Amino acid sequence: MNLEQIISDFEYIEEWEDRYRYVIDLGSQLEPYPEELKTPATKVQGCVSQVWLTSNIKEEENIIHLSGDSDAHIVRGLMAIVFAIFSDKSPEEVLKIDVQSIFKTLGLNEHISPQRSNGLNAMVKRIQSDAETAIN
Repeated sequence: MNLEQIISDFEYIEEWEDRYRYVIDLGSQLEPYPEELKTPATKVQGCVSQVWLTSNIKEEENIIHLSGDSDAHIVRGLMAIVFAIFSDKSPEEVLKIDVQSIFKTLGLNEHISPQRSNGLNAMVKRIQSDAETAIN
């Protein structure tokens, strides 16, 4: 799933209850995350739910590949949106993305709880930090 498709689908789906179901469906499409990667090192701090996130740089292409999991269905869906925003971008591109503008376009900031919003921002910060590390 790519970001443009998600934005288009959000525009088509009018009711937020239906959008929540769509977000949950996006999460069900994530690649399985290996249990052995669910460690303190991959756990995202600042999330109410259990969230694990791994960023890998594909050296030959200089792009970030993201994988992860959560014990909450809605968070898995939010993770899928974050992956659509950042995956397969160079570390430099990741740092230039105005993710808050994208969240505003989708209406996420107004329609998810403050705890979920904090977790969403924690995922973004983790990815941006990994991108900065890859550059340096």
